Amino acid sequence: PSNWNTESYDSKITSWVNANPMKQIIGVLFTLIVLAVTHSCKKEECGDCFTPPRPFLFEIVDKTSGENLFSNGTLDPASIKVKDTDNNFNIPFTFLDEDSINIIVINSIGWQTEQVNLRLEISDQPVFSMYVNAERLFENCCSFTMYREILIKDSEFEWEPEKEMYKILYKNQKRT
Repeated sequence: PSNWNTESYDSKITSWVNANPMKQIIGVLFTLIVLAVTHSCKKEECGDCFTPPRPFLFEIVDKTSGENLFSNGTLDPASIKVKDTDNNFNIPFTFLDEDSINIIVINSIGWQTEQVNLRLEISDQPVFSMYVNAERLFENCCSFTMYREILIKDSEFEWEPEKEMYKILYKNQKRT
């Protein structure tokens, strides 16, 4: 309205706030909360801090001799299949044969929060099953994966912490 008196309005608010000390305290607390929320760490202010999930590495060795069964030609990398047993989808993997290392790398788990049940087969023979419970987290301006549970079933194995690799102890079954 054209007859609006801002001086009168401002003085009424000031006198009302001054007459109500509890309102002053609430106002100050509200202001502090708003400032704390707007000045806290925002995702845009964090910069690039992304830690990819740790891949799963597997070496398939003869249970008796310890020899890598791909290196000695007993197993063929072309016959490897990794299946999600919950929905029968193929799970991507890489066979790493550089410098005769001959290991299986599964790097598709842990990019999101998920539970995965998989089975690795070679020549249509089950080698092992695996359950992974992965949780994708964001803390201190950085995203990363926390593996809550990892279970390898249906095969004996050894964990090699220095290589972060599972050595699967495979009993080669001869086909007739």
